[in-house]
Amino acid sequence: MVAYIDLGVDESTNPGIRGLLRYRPETGRPLMQLAEALLRGPNSLTPGERELIAAYVSALNDCDYCRDAHSATAAAQLPDGHSLVDQVLADPSTAPIADKLRALLRIAAATRRDGREVTAALVKDARAAGATDVEIHDTVLIAAAFSMFNRYVDGLGTAAPDDPAAYLPSAARITRNGYVER
Repeated sequence: MVAYIDLGVDESTNPGIRGLLRYRPETGRPLMQLAEALLRGPNSLTPGERELIAAYVSALNDCDYCRDAHSATAAAQLPDGHSLVDQVLADPSTAPIADKLRALLRIAAATRRDGREVTAALVKDARAAGATDVEIHDTVLIAAAFSMFNRYVDGLGTAAPDDPAAYLPSAARITRNGYVER
């Protein structure tokens, strides 16, 4: 697939959002700074858990590139790797995750459908499972931001590699260095 607009980059080496970020660096850099803050900044949720939220939202939004990219990055940072990610994406209600993360994923799913679907009951359930206000806040923001990222990637018809192995080098780089090129 070739993006709907000429990104001026080789999409085989800059698939998905990567080509878009290079096309408009004045908007790309702030987007990557947001991803860095949300997914890697100080938080009681691990970077792997936050990447898993991003992957889950992207899967719900049918954004293949973001689902696969963030699944690989989550797997690189979670003890049970791809097995756990696959189980969460298939059905978080039966996946072997903490009740807190399960409750946060329900909030993320509600947010990606419509922010008004995040109810006091969902927040109460997350708190009862041990979620902090910062974790709830960041889950909503991750879900909202990734819904935007998903629409950005898919709205411009960018390329998404079919081979899951294609996402591994990027996952390793992000795990090691983060989202913002220094």
